[in-house]
Amino acid sequence: MQATITRHLSQDPIMKKLVDKISFRELSLNSQGLYLDLLGSIISQQLSTKVATVIRRRFLALFPDGQPHTERLLAMDTDTLRTAGLSGQKAAYLQNVAGFFQKENLVDKDWSTLKNDEIIDYLTQIKGVGKWTVEMILMFTLSRPDVLPLDDFGIRMAIADLYRITETGRPMREKMTETAAAWQPWRSYACLYLWQHKDGG
Repeated sequence: MQATITRHLSQDPIMKKLVDKISFRELSLNSQGLYLDLLGSIISQQLSTKVATVIRRRFLALFPDGQPHTERLLAMDTDTLRTAGLSGQKAAYLQNVAGFFQKENLVDKDWSTLKNDEIIDYLTQIKGVGKWTVEMILMFTLSRPDVLPLDDFGIRMAIADLYRITETGRPMREKMTETAAAWQPWRSYACLYLWQHKDGG
């Protein structure tokens, strides 16, 4: 599959330069399942990787078996959750996720029958879960190959820089969507190259 993806992306001359100099990455990256990954994503919001890792470890240590089962997370008071280093707001968001997954019986759900937009619309009903968060889940938990997370600042910066896009607001998003159309059905992989390019390869 790697050869198919890189060959397709290389049809775009600018993307080809990235493909030629940056190592190919797979999308499957240590997923623990959608529920745990979604909790981890909320914990990580606006934090460095190092700090997020520490808080996530402390959060999991609050539970006897290291697993924040929905009923246990819902039963835990905010003060206890905050001892892990969580803000009150993030503690509430985590419990929102647990409540939604319990109510909808989603912990072991098969997500393969739902399209990307359907999953975004469904999970963003949870207070504290935005579109970007679900797009990261689509890419790194469900390994969906054709996601374009234009809410990601790094992706927007990389596309604007490489493709000389100077528009702002809605015209910028339209131009970027149009540019990325050439990468379909492998836009997630194009984004992996863009992130690595932004981080210096």
